[in-house]
Amino acid sequence: MSLQVIHDVQGNDVGVFIPMEDWMLIKVNYPDIDSFSLNKTIAYTTSGQPLTKKQYQKLVNEGIRQCKEGKYKSLEQLSEDLGYNYADL
Repeated sequence: MSLQVIHDVQGNDVGVFIPMEDWMLIKVNYPDIDSFSLNKTIAYTTSGQPLTKKQYQKLVNEGIRQCKEGKYKSLEQLSEDLGYNYADL
């Protein structure tokens, strides 16, 4: 497969060009690729709200950022907040 990475004026990667022969091979191996959409529901929140891939990725990235900043609770802290005895878990 001979991909070509497309860059913006600052040199940042912004896209990929896939030759037609390679694209056809991809479509054979992944027949539903044409229906892939960032607006398709792929998950749900704990309250049942649907999430698109873009929304899900945003929430995951936010969680990673919070962990890096030390904004998280240990299992022991969470157990205490919920009224459970950590030792019983």
